[in-house]
Amino acid sequence: VQLQASGGGLVQAGGSLRLSCTVSKRTATNNALGWFRRAPGKEREFVASISWRGGDTGYADSVKGRFTISRDNAKNTVHLQMDSLKPEDTAIYCCAVSRYSTVSSRAEYYAYWGQGTLVTVSS
Repeated sequence: VQLQASGGGLVQAGGSLRLSCTVSKRTATNNALGWFRRAPGKEREFVASISWRGGDTGYADSVKGRFTISRDNAKNTVHLQMDSLKPEDTAIYCCAVSRYSTVSSRAEYYAYWGQGTLVTVSS
């Protein structure tokens, strides 16, 4: 299973970006998908997760109300719409495929990881 994330870039505080991640196999159709991020000098942290049917989502408190996760199972793609970006959102964002169908914030529940895409938010 390969994951390819895209959509990162440089944006000013208050701006928006939309990240996308394409999964190489239809395996992900029955699995929850998630986004994690790693900021410079910090540990990896959970951002958002979506169940395999797309009806259930979960967010980190730091992004709740600003970020929206969605998925298109026909295209094996998961998106992360990021609005009202803050400088503290600067990080490498990675998508991941869970071993399970339900949402989770626990990194150890995710079996496959992409390389990530860099998001830089300037103040």
